[in-house]
Amino acid sequence: MTTIIWPKQFSPVEDAENIKKACQGWGTDEKAIISILGHRNLFQRKLVRLAFQEIYHQDLLQQLKCELSGNLERAISLWTLDPADRDAVLANETLQKSDPDYRVIIEIACIRSPEDLLAVKRAYKFRYKHSLEEDLASFTTADIRKLLVGVTSAYRYDGNEFDETVAQSEASTLHQEIHGKAFNNEEVIRILSTRSQAQLNATFNIYKDIYGHSITKGFPGGDYFSTLRTVIRCIRDPKKYFAKVLRSAINLEETNEDALSRVIVTRAEKDLKDIKELYLKRNNISVDEAVAREWSGDYKTFILALLGADQN
Repeated sequence: MTTIIWPKQFSPVEDAENIKKACQGWGTDEKAIISILGHRNLFQRKLVRLAFQEIYHQDLLQQLKCELSGNLERAISLWTLDPADRDAVLANETLQKSDPDYRVIIEIACIRSPEDLLAVKRAYKFRYKHSLEEDLASFTTADIRKLLVGVTSAYRYDGNEFDETVAQSEASTLHQEIHGKAFNNEEVIRILSTRSQAQLNATFNIYKDIYGHSITKGFPGGDYFSTLRTVIRCIRDPKKYFAKVLRSAINLEETNEDALSRVIVTRAEKDLKDIKELYLKRNNISVDEAVAREWSGDYKTFILALLGADQN
């Protein structure tokens, strides 16, 4: 978990009242809202939302959407949602875009635990009255559809054990199916969508030992192989993958607030500390410093709060 300074005494009723107070008058007090929600953990945020509903008969999220705007509103709203509901919203939003960012779907399918993925799919069905797999099949086509539906439909074994014999066999299968004369994605998808992370990492390691390079090296171009590469990277080393997403989000000519918010918000209470260390090691600048350099205003203040870099 990231280092966040929690209040010595937590009162969900007091927080709810202070958020309501920040929303009254001529202008919204964004800093007051950030100082509260930016320093509350998942359990505390749930209690604040329940207290707000009980006192004011309003959904806190709806209040925030009315009072805030732009990147700040989106980031705080995502932070306030329960994780499964948050992922359901992120998945649906990306599928509605004319140019979907399949990384969002792959992160949910390949990095979340089997139980977490199941919870996301339940939340998605409750919210949108369709299954996530159904919408994936509707909004994607051809091999990308097969791959994304395959990994999203998975319920993987979550332990550390693996079978070296299977890893040897499937490393050979993957090489043949990906780099052979006649590409066949059926076996590739079967392996990537059914094997555990431990089993797949054993396969990827043996692949590198046998063929002298990583499995993704030499991939042909095109959207399918770009999507396949992301699946493999998310399974192989999620923290390294997220550090790269942050680097791209911060260092592009046009910064990508959606990607920045998504990584910070979804990993803040999981492995953000490790991701930050990797980022610093690879970029010679901390995420905190990079965010402070590239952004300004209340959005920067909120992201820095989740990074543990503010002084509140």
